[in-house]
Amino acid sequence: MMKKRAVFLDRDGTINRDVGYPNSYNMVEIFPYSFAAVRKINRAGFLSVIVTNQSGVGKGFIEEKNLRDIHRNLRLDFAKQKATIDAIYYCPHYEYAEIPEYRKACACRKPNPGMAQQAVCDFNIDTAKSYMIGDKAEDILFGMNIQATSILLLTGFGQKSISKLKEKGVEPAYVAETLKEAVDWILRREKENP
Repeated sequence: MMKKRAVFLDRDGTINRDVGYPNSYNMVEIFPYSFAAVRKINRAGFLSVIVTNQSGVGKGFIEEKNLRDIHRNLRLDFAKQKATIDAIYYCPHYEYAEIPEYRKACACRKPNPGMAQQAVCDFNIDTAKSYMIGDKAEDILFGMNIQATSILLLTGFGQKSISKLKEKGVEPAYVAETLKEAVDWILRREKENP
């Protein structure tokens, strides 16, 4: 069976504005260009998979059922725009979480590869032929940990992340202003290296 390829996407600061810890869907403000960007990912034959650290659950800012509700609505809104989000994986854990059941250093919190490993099991993905797009240093390191090509966005925490990555001697494959620009870069790269 042929392995699939994915574009892994961070959520806050990448697809939507980072407003801290949204605990209901009406606090989620999707960047207007995100719909077209995901449509392009779909059309290019990639899976579009969101991987998001959601320590707000462990910190008690949002209940897990509300988070799942946000994600269901997010996927519905994209579907209405003919854009498919194939899956959303989240990590609710945090080593210093207020809520004991979520208090742990886990393998699924980015930059650890746990969420991608789950996606590989669920969808048979070849991560080395996939991409990761996000605005935080953790996103770029996550991409590197799964051997994907990592793209840093300047939306959200992008500017701060550049210096963080420099300190670690890490360089993303590309730095893009927005998700739209990142996806366009992927499509150009794919054309040049089929």
